[in-house]
Amino acid sequence: MIGSQEEAEEAERKANPPVVVEWGDRRVVLVGTAHVSQRSVEEVSRVLREETPDVVCVELDEDRHRALSESSWWTGLDLWKVIRERRVSFLIANLILSSYQRRVGMETGVRPGSELMEAARLGEESGCDVVLCDRPIRTTLLRAWRGTGWWHKMQLLAGLVGSVILPEESVTEEDLARLQEGDVLSGLLEELGDTMPSLKTVLVDERDRYMAEQIRKTAGKRVVAVVGAAHVPGIRKILESEESEFDLETISRIPEPGRFSRLLPFFIPALVIGVFVIGFFLGDGEAFKEAALAWVLSNGAFASLGALAAGGHPLTIFSAFVAAPLTSLNPAVGAGMVTALVQTFFRPPHVGDMEGLSEDLQSWRGWWQNRFARILLVFVFSNLGSTIGTFVAFGWLKELV
Repeated sequence: MIGSQEEAEEAERKANPPVVVEWGDRRVVLVGTAHVSQRSVEEVSRVLREETPDVVCVELDEDRHRALSESSWWTGLDLWKVIRERRVSFLIANLILSSYQRRVGMETGVRPGSELMEAARLGEESGCDVVLCDRPIRTTLLRAWRGTGWWHKMQLLAGLVGSVILPEESVTEEDLARLQEGDVLSGLLEELGDTMPSLKTVLVDERDRYMAEQIRKTAGKRVVAVVGAAHVPGIRKILESEESEFDLETISRIPEPGRFSRLLPFFIPALVIGVFVIGFFLGDGEAFKEAALAWVLSNGAFASLGALAAGGHPLTIFSAFVAAPLTSLNPAVGAGMVTALVQTFFRPPHVGDMEGLSEDLQSWRGWWQNRFARILLVFVFSNLGSTIGTFVAFGWLKELV
C-alpha cells in the first residue's frame, strides 16, 4: 500500500516537474506551486534538498512576508493612521483577497503561503540568500484598480464581496482536488484574461516580468525560485529570451487616477453648490429652503443607515448624520473617515479582535462580530449611504433650476 502511494506521488512529480532554465554557468529551477497545498510544501522541500542552491527566490514582497511570518502583526497596526491616510479601502481589499484562499486553506489543512515560507525557512537554515522577488502588493492592487474600466471594476467588487458571503459548503472536494494539482491556477487566470485583459496584464504578466528580472539580478549560480504555478510559463519564457533587462520603473509605478476620477470628487460639490446659488438668486425662497433641508436629510439619513447597518456605536450613527451633508461637499474628506474615527474612539478593537481577525473573516458574520472588522464596515457603509443620499438629493435640487 505504501509502495503504491509512493509510486503515485513519483508519477505525479514526473507529470509536473520543476522547470529548469540554464544560460552560461547559471541554473534556475522554477518550482510551480498551489498556495494551499501540502503537496506543494513537500515538493519545495524536496527540490531545495536536491538542488542545494546559492539563492532562493520566493513569490513574496515585504508586506506579505511579514503577514505570513508574524501572526500577531495586526496587534501593531495603527488604525488611526490607516484611516487618516485614507488607506482603509486598500486594507479592506487586501483582507478580502486573502479570505477565500484562507478558507480553502482551512479545508486542506494548509495555511496559505506555507510553501513560500517553507522555502524561505529552508533557505535561511542552509545559509542561502533569500530574495523576496514579487512586486509590492499595494502597487499591484492599485495598478489593477486604476487600469480597469468601470464595468469591470463592478465585476471585481462583486467577486470580492462574493468571496466573503460565499457559503463554505460551496468549496467542494472536487475544487480542492483540482486546486492541489496546481495547473488550475493557470486555467483560472486564463479565464480572467478573457473577461478582463487589463487585470491579467497587471496580476500576471507584469509580475512575471518583475519576478523574472529579480531572479536575473541575483548573484547566485544555482537559483531555486518558488512561485505560483500560473507564473512559471511566463517567467520561463522571459528567462529563456535573449531580450535585455527590462525597465522595471514603468511597472513599479502607481499610475495617477484618470481624469474623470480626479474631476468627479470636485464636479459633484461644484454642481450642488451651483444649483444652490442659482436657486437662491432665481428660484423660490421657500423651495430653496426645502431643497437645502432635503440635502441635509437625505445625506444624513442614508449615511446614518449605513453606519447602523454596519453595527456602529450610537454616536457613530449620529456623527454620520452630521458629517455626511458636509463631507459630500468636500472632496478631501468622506463621511466614512469621520465615522470610522468615531467608531475607533468609542469602540476600539481589543487585542483579541486583532489576533482573531483572520479566523473571524472566514464568514460574513465574523465581519460584524469582530470590532476591528466592524470599523472597516462602518467606513464602507457610511460612504455608500452618503453617496446614495447625494443622488437622492438631486431629485429635489433639480427643482431649483
